[in-house]
Amino acid sequence: MALVSVIIPTYNREETVSRAIDSVLEQTHEDLEVLVVDDGSTDDTAAVLESYDDDRVRPIYHETNQGANVARNTGIERSRGKYVAFLDSDDEWRPEKLEAQLDVLEERSEEWVAAYCGFAFELTSTSDRFRGLAASVLSRADDRPRMEGGEELIGEILADNVHTGAGSTLIVRTDVAREVGGFDETLDRFQDPEFVLRILEVGKLAYVDEPLVVREETGTPPADTIRQADEQYLSLYADEVDRFEAEGYEIRSSHDLVLAKSYFSEGRPARGCWHLLRAGPELRHLPGVLWSAVSGARRRPFPFLATGFILAIALIGGWIGVRS
Repeated sequence: MALVSVIIPTYNREETVSRAIDSVLEQTHEDLEVLVVDDGSTDDTAAVLESYDDDRVRPIYHETNQGANVARNTGIERSRGKYVAFLDSDDEWRPEKLEAQLDVLEERSEEWVAAYCGFAFELTSTSDRFRGLAASVLSRADDRPRMEGGEELIGEILADNVHTGAGSTLIVRTDVAREVGGFDETLDRFQDPEFVLRILEVGKLAYVDEPLVVREETGTPPADTIRQADEQYLSLYADEVDRFEAEGYEIRSSHDLVLAKSYFSEGRPARGCWHLLRAGPELRHLPGVLWSAVSGARRRPFPFLATGFILAIALIGGWIGVRS
């Protein structure tokens, strides 16, 4: 069996990190090591890690907090396995996760260097479950994108059609992870798909169509932070964006749609409308936009009322102009 080095970056996650570690130790593929990189935690994370009496668990400590990307790269440097796999410290794996991915990679040619899998969110509240059901129903109306392959996947990922969730789903040959330089330590967001894009420049990515990862939905950063990170991400791949848009991929508009929903959810409808107009959404996108708008209106009703009033005045003025 191939040795797999599982890298878990963690910071102040004493309440969840053991769940992540346990899900790795319960894998049906037993030839593994667990590199838990404590990125300068100030809680009792270290005590949780030291409580494990298992030679496969290897805690690594950063003296100061340097970010998840740096922690993952520390794990890549210290890995001894043929493959490295990644798991966020608030997520967990199904027991057969590694075995299913290794089976796919080992039966294919050497050009297949990595694999990811499906994932499911842990939805606890009624509203979360309803939103998950609505998203599932709406996604069935979409054309299913290409889910695995080589450089042809770059357009799908840039257009936000394929979400690899690499921080908890990905397994990749260790030599390839090192060859591409690991995770980009300058990125605060989009580091997972950006890492996969560089892997695709070296080899092919396989897909296991099963929800083998359970993810916990975390808080959303401010919309302005997302916008700045989005601009940085797309600027890194400006040439690829132009090339794949010329081939028919809707990349910039899909990112504007994401930003529109972020601003609507934050209760900033004017900025949300600006990005929505740039996105030119299709009918199938409107339920998600409306959901975000309703969420934002509950948080900050006045901006939505003011924006609605201004739009109404503009529409009435336009109608009067046409009539006269």
